[in-house]
Amino acid sequence: MTDDTDLTNVPEATSVPKKRTGFPVVWVVPVVAALVGLGIVVQRYLSEGPTITIAFRTAEGIEAGKTFVKYRDVNIGQVTKVRLTDDFARILVTAKIEKEAKPLLVEDASFWIEHPRVSLSGISGISTLLAGNYIGFEPGKSGKERLDFQGLETPPIITGGQPGREFALRAETIGSVGIGSPLYYRRLNVGQVIGYDLAGNGRSVEIKVFVYAPYDRYVTTNTRFWNASGIDMSVGADGLSVRTESLVSVLVGGIAFEVPDYMTAGEPAAANTVFTLHSDRTTGLARRQAEVSRFTLFFDETVRGLPVGAPVTLLGLQVGEVTEVGLELDPSTRALRPRVEIVTYPDRLFQRLQKPAASAMKSMNREERHASMQRLVDRGMRAQLRTGNLLSGQLFVALEYFPDAPPAKIDWTREPPQLPAVPGKMVDLETKFSSILAKLDKVPVEEIGNDVKKAVESLDQTLRSATRTLNRVEGETLPEAKKTLEELRRAISAAERLLGNADNTFLGPDAPGQQELRDALKEIARAAREIRVLSEYLERNPEALIRGKNKENP
Repeated sequence: MTDDTDLTNVPEATSVPKKRTGFPVVWVVPVVAALVGLGIVVQRYLSEGPTITIAFRTAEGIEAGKTFVKYRDVNIGQVTKVRLTDDFARILVTAKIEKEAKPLLVEDASFWIEHPRVSLSGISGISTLLAGNYIGFEPGKSGKERLDFQGLETPPIITGGQPGREFALRAETIGSVGIGSPLYYRRLNVGQVIGYDLAGNGRSVEIKVFVYAPYDRYVTTNTRFWNASGIDMSVGADGLSVRTESLVSVLVGGIAFEVPDYMTAGEPAAANTVFTLHSDRTTGLARRQAEVSRFTLFFDETVRGLPVGAPVTLLGLQVGEVTEVGLELDPSTRALRPRVEIVTYPDRLFQRLQKPAASAMKSMNREERHASMQRLVDRGMRAQLRTGNLLSGQLFVALEYFPDAPPAKIDWTREPPQLPAVPGKMVDLETKFSSILAKLDKVPVEEIGNDVKKAVESLDQTLRSATRTLNRVEGETLPEAKKTLEELRRAISAAERLLGNADNTFLGPDAPGQQELRDALKEIARAAREIRVLSEYLERNPEALIRGKNKENP
């Protein structure tokens, strides 16, 4: 191109826009994949359950991605993370729960770590020995949703699926009762203890018990509960008493309940009703007396062995009990004396009486009852301490009649009125022994001993003298007596021969001389027999010449 070239005739270039074509097929696959992935994410998000956190004191056997959350042995979730809390005091476990289980996550739901346990209620968690520990779950009854929980150290004893009702018991001490201790009704195991804690005032214990259905219907407004732990052994004025509900209660404790025989069953008690837990069966089933009469007794003897609760008997039948044992200063003598307060239950007395007499006494007013009581005192009714059990030495109060008791009047203006008392039998026995010992102390034993010694010496001398006399008598008198008796026998024999040979014509059987001679011979024969008896007696008892003849026993 030169400088002389004409540029006016050169054609000009014009821009033509590029023609658009359709969507490239190569982009279809990525777009579809992205849409599918987004759908999967949305679906996963919509199908996933909630994420919860559970705080435990320890996390033994819990691992992220391995440990499951189970409800009735069905997996409802899995642990995703395990870490310490910010203050390093507890373990925070994060778990993903299935969407279907979301309605169960309410405010009072419970979580715990399940592992092998041996407790009063039995052995649990054996399956974890092979499969490993897992987190147990128990749904609550609240309607409020919750996603953070405090884990339990031990699993709940009663699960929500167990039919029955809970009740509360209030006692001064828990004794040997623990979680899992059995609950008995007429010695049948019908429930167990599920928890306990101090009351709000800190002066009593509240025990939670669960009674299985259908036995929970036997818990009524008149039911009495008592501690049936161990062996109930007591030694009192009534003797030795031993009672237990079962061998299990001896080992792990227990609680029993029943309605007293003298009461109606009453209406079924509502759930969570509070009852009093009594210390033993006797106290629990004791009759609650609507009417009581209080009296004061003063004794001039020791009251050791008289406990509160000791029986008070009237003519051998229990009509009351001792409520207080103490001391009081006698205003007249300024000396301390034992003071005992008792209560009597008129209803018990009315039950022992026949219906007409009981009806008559029930209809009496206050003044008439006072007059009736005074008449009993006038007849000699007194209070006396007696031993109820020799083994334990425990005492009781007996109201008996003592006709020789001095007169007494009841001061009804005093509160409570005083009943007259007499010394106990042991005191009376001690007084008699003391009197005997005092008399024995006054006996001059030493002087009596000296006199006895002198008397023995004198007797010994007398016996020696008597022995010498008897020897002399035996040597001198007895031979002469024998000789005389022999001569008398010969004379009698000669007389008998003479009479036997006599001529019947000279001496007839009816002659006066013959009759007199016969009588004389009889007298001589009788005398001879007496002399022979005397001689034989003297041979056997020569001392009779000195002392005389001994009195013979018939």
